[in-house]
Amino acid sequence: MASLARIVVGCASREACHPKRMSENRKTARPLVIAAVMASMAMVAIEATIVSTAMPQIATQLGGLNLYSWVFSSFLLTQTALTVVFGKLADLYGRKPALLAGIAIFLIGSVLAGFAWSMPAMIVFRLVQGVGAGAILPVALTVVGDLYPARERGKVQGYLASVWAVSAVLGPMVGGLLIRQFSWAWIFWINVPIGILAALLFTLFLHEEKRHDRPAIDLAGAFFFTAAVAALMMALTDAGHASSTRVGVEIAVLVLAIVGFVVQERRAADPMISFRLWSHRPIAASNVATLLAGMAMMGLTTFLPMYVQGVMHRTPVEAGLALTMMMIGWPSGATFTSRAFSRIGLRRLLMVGPVFIPLGALPFVLLGPQSSPVWAGVGSAVLGFGMGITSVSCLILIQEIVQPLERGSATASNLFSRNLGNTLGAAVFGAVQNYGLMHTDGLPPVHADQLKQLLSSVPGDFATNNEIRLVLHHSLHITFTAMFVIALGTVISMLFMPKIEIGRAKETVEKVGAENAAESAAKSAANQAFH
Repeated sequence: MASLARIVVGCASREACHPKRMSENRKTARPLVIAAVMASMAMVAIEATIVSTAMPQIATQLGGLNLYSWVFSSFLLTQTALTVVFGKLADLYGRKPALLAGIAIFLIGSVLAGFAWSMPAMIVFRLVQGVGAGAILPVALTVVGDLYPARERGKVQGYLASVWAVSAVLGPMVGGLLIRQFSWAWIFWINVPIGILAALLFTLFLHEEKRHDRPAIDLAGAFFFTAAVAALMMALTDAGHASSTRVGVEIAVLVLAIVGFVVQERRAADPMISFRLWSHRPIAASNVATLLAGMAMMGLTTFLPMYVQGVMHRTPVEAGLALTMMMIGWPSGATFTSRAFSRIGLRRLLMVGPVFIPLGALPFVLLGPQSSPVWAGVGSAVLGFGMGITSVSCLILIQEIVQPLERGSATASNLFSRNLGNTLGAAVFGAVQNYGLMHTDGLPPVHADQLKQLLSSVPGDFATNNEIRLVLHHSLHITFTAMFVIALGTVISMLFMPKIEIGRAKETVEKVGAENAAESAAKSAANQAFH
């Protein structure tokens, strides 16, 4: 209640808190700002696929193959940990400063990564890139929430979803072209012109009301939260691979950071994370659904290509096409949401969208060695369609039921949930698959070298490594079954979504906040009189 009181009191003294203030500003050119949002998001989106294409050559030149996975994990670690921090900073200092800072940090990391002289140096520079990405994505989506009302926002979210789809397709192609024609450094340096263009568009065409107050930053809360997320992700990444001592230290750091964070947030005047905001029932239900959907998506993207190539013995191209269907279904779901939002209503979309996720996961449970990759592609497209509807609907709901001064934090909470879901999915489904590889009735365990031999064998040669192929089928069948159960969780989480109308929800929040603000003011006056 205290956080709601501060929102209402702050909004009473600042015109910048008005939800339509930014969109009504004559100097703000919405189409050009959205172009900047798409450019900045494309810069982050394409980085994942373009780097994965070039990493074999980078590792060959720099050495340190044992650190290969950390080039990706380091980026995701800082991106996830700082998403919530920058969401809060955008609420305190404005969207433009947070965005420009994020773009600058991302470009600095990109330039340095191009000059990396060793694998440890590359990992450090990827950490810097992740910090920038942690600022760009949540704040860019918050800007969209500021500029467009809910009924128009779905259409814009459809455009943004297409950015990720196009990046997934173009990333490997652009990466391969740059490596062949120039050098691997250019996969990082190509971000510089894109980032500068986005920064210029934001600087020239995004205008906010000046804020004259001096907000207090909860630095201790930000530190403890970042440490907790970093320790959690490192423990999940190292589980089953690193020594038990190392994992134990990471878990100990996680526990200590969580305790410190809870103590700090309860006594902070303006906490980095509002427990009341995150526990608000619609936000909690949306974030849980987003987290579980992120886990299901990671299970699909990680293990579908392995199944198509290793069990079905199809070509990498066929495996890639089956997975790419998800990238077609996702923007299709987002576009459907934008067009059906006014007719169907947000609540119905929130109820219907998650149903497509387990529906799309079901074909993978039924896959067999003789199945067609088309069947896998259909399931991938349906799951992606559900992801598109769910992600856009949850984001619109979260942005609409909070006050403008908490919109950045609310948006960041949803993106944090998705990133955390991806990390949890990789760890959980990886453990399930490893268990299946070690425990197949009547067949010996299969190890990494045997899997590598199977995946590199000639497509169509079903006689080669048949036992290994059967063990892989068994382990991935268990993995896809676990993915289906997780996908069902997205539907169950939405059953806890209360019946809510956006307009009425906002009125309720404002009313409760006003009542608590008055109560707080009365208590403060009484305390002053007493002393």
